[in-house]
Amino acid sequence: MVGLAVRLRALGAEVRVCAPPDFAELLAGVGVPLVPVGWPVRPMVTGATPPPAADLPRRAAEGCDAVVAGGMMPVAERSVTEKLGIPYVYASYQPITLPSPHRPPLPRPGRPFPPEVTDNRALWDLDAQDIKELFGPPLNTHRASMDLPPVDNVRDHIYTDHPWLATDPTLSPWQPTDLDVVQTGAWIVPDERPLPAELEAFLDAGTPPVYVGFGSMPLRAAKDAARVAIEAIRAQGRRALVSHGWADLALIDDQDDCFVVGEVNHQALFRRAAAVVHHGGAGTTTTATRAGAPQVVVPQSVDQPYWAGRVADLGIGAAHDGPTPTTESLSAALRAALTPETRARATAVAATIRTDGATVAAKLLLDAISRERPPMSA
Repeated sequence: MVGLAVRLRALGAEVRVCAPPDFAELLAGVGVPLVPVGWPVRPMVTGATPPPAADLPRRAAEGCDAVVAGGMMPVAERSVTEKLGIPYVYASYQPITLPSPHRPPLPRPGRPFPPEVTDNRALWDLDAQDIKELFGPPLNTHRASMDLPPVDNVRDHIYTDHPWLATDPTLSPWQPTDLDVVQTGAWIVPDERPLPAELEAFLDAGTPPVYVGFGSMPLRAAKDAARVAIEAIRAQGRRALVSHGWADLALIDDQDDCFVVGEVNHQALFRRAAAVVHHGGAGTTTTATRAGAPQVVVPQSVDQPYWAGRVADLGIGAAHDGPTPTTESLSAALRAALTPETRARATAVAATIRTDGATVAAKLLLDAISRERPPMSA
């Protein structure tokens, strides 16, 4: 969303992003106003009790000409745009939540699919029913408060029949379906930040290191994960670069072959890594692929097994089997990722990754707004 906001602003639009308060620093760094909404994400995923919902702001769409909604199930946004009479777009950052006969849906928490149902279309019908039961009552209560009619198929109402897919067509192709999906390419924020001087010194002091980080994944056994990762990297004769992330990964000793980093420019850093070990988030996978870095994906949840599979299918790295590696299993994955063949394939695929996805989406949105506006009188 920040990538799209930056491009819209460059094209002359006024933009604001409605997001959890965790992202204030990120948005301030690119000069985009934040409308904070909901609870901070990090305490929620790390097990803390969220604050009460009474402070939720309800002003996000006021004065806007269009709304772009993302996330697993943004329930209220389309109703707001319907009431305001402005364009609405639903955007997904991965294809697996969009209904398709080519793959099954992800089960909703606490709602496993019946094992006897194996047809993908039937499973998507069950998915629509689950979403209706979960989100239908609050959605329709909200709509009634705005004098809007009730919605029956909540999922298709939110996704619309022409959702946008903000993924790269090489890394994440969309197989055509009855759904009119608009694949724009990934929305990337160009990052021009220099790497910290201490990190530059570490990179210059030896061979390219293996980066390991799990982004916003909290990890239940972070200390063990750091130990396993560093031991597996050392077993390949490589130096290690450990990212704190939300798991608070840390070094396991004071040897000079390891270095720990916080929030840094991944676009610059990954180009200097021997390989990137990560959780398989859409953004990290795209950034590593674009950088030409061989990858080892250790998927934790939701769409991450999909991205691990794409990395393996493209031959640009290895997909670890399961979320909890051992030194042996991660070493095996690293051996595959660190071969000259994988490096060559990663370099070749990097050259095919589009960099204009946010620009494509921004122009589409501005065109949609122009079509909705009445012609100005002379």
